[in-house]
Amino acid sequence: MSFSLRHLIGRVLPVALALSAAFAATPSLAQASTRILVGFPAGGGTDAIARILGERLKDELGAPVVVENKAGAGGQIAAQTLKTAAPDGHTLFLSHDHSITILPLVMKNPGYDPAKDFVPVAGFATFVNAIALSGGTPATSFTAYLDWVRQQGGGKGAVGIPAPASVPQFLVQEVARKNGLDLITAPYRGSAPMMTDMLGNQIAAGVASIPDFIENHKAGKLRVVAVMGTQRQAAMPEVPTFAELGLAGFEEVPYYGLFAPAGTPQATLDRLATAVQKAIAQPDVRDKLTAMGLTVGYMSGEQLGAREQAYGKVWSRIIKDSGFQPQ
Repeated sequence: MSFSLRHLIGRVLPVALALSAAFAATPSLAQASTRILVGFPAGGGTDAIARILGERLKDELGAPVVVENKAGAGGQIAAQTLKTAAPDGHTLFLSHDHSITILPLVMKNPGYDPAKDFVPVAGFATFVNAIALSGGTPATSFTAYLDWVRQQGGGKGAVGIPAPASVPQFLVQEVARKNGLDLITAPYRGSAPMMTDMLGNQIAAGVASIPDFIENHKAGKLRVVAVMGTQRQAAMPEVPTFAELGLAGFEEVPYYGLFAPAGTPQATLDRLATAVQKAIAQPDVRDKLTAMGLTVGYMSGEQLGAREQAYGKVWSRIIKDSGFQPQ
């Protein structure tokens, strides 16, 4: 080997080895971690769902999945965070209907437009909202609760809700209107702090999702007395629907899904959607989510988007009929 060739190899080889080491230390797209934004505090139903799904997605994606709670404003902060995230598939927003459908209907400027700023990745479940009574509330049924409000407060009472201008708020307003009561809503920053007050008997009743209530309902610490939807829930078949109790109009059930920033490449969306589909097909994931009161079922990004639009039409009418003015 000539001196010049040995000299060239001596200079190039260290550089090549350094570059090789650098590339080896840099995670690939599949290996880089993914964060799932949740718009509510740790300890609530949405947070628990995100952690169950995230644990399995970690296996399907072959990379760490981290749940990041961006609590406040009914999920608005988390949604705004998603809007500004890089469209690379490594930041997702796990949300139900409130942040995606309801907030844009009740706010003039929520700081994001789901139709322009987000793209649906996949849906994985539907659920229902319900009204529950605190352990210290003597009523044991929905009808008995209404009678108790009339007797104790002359028709006045307070009902906790996880966020203002939400489906629970409009449900409480409709219950009050149909029964001639003066029920006011007490908004919280998510279901977890509301549950704390309910368990401490600081508030007599609350409206939230079945996943928020089910554990304490089964433990007898509070009582779910009515659910939304067209049929009773498998997780609590003893509880009647609002329609059964004469309160029609709340049959359309909300959804859970994952959303990515607009501009995320289709190939990345497809990879994520496939991971979601495989994750919820696993018996342990399905069983855990079902036990929380969810109806588990895969929806493609296109199907989730269609569900979002249909749900928005229903609630746009309900909100308008309530007389609520966007803030």
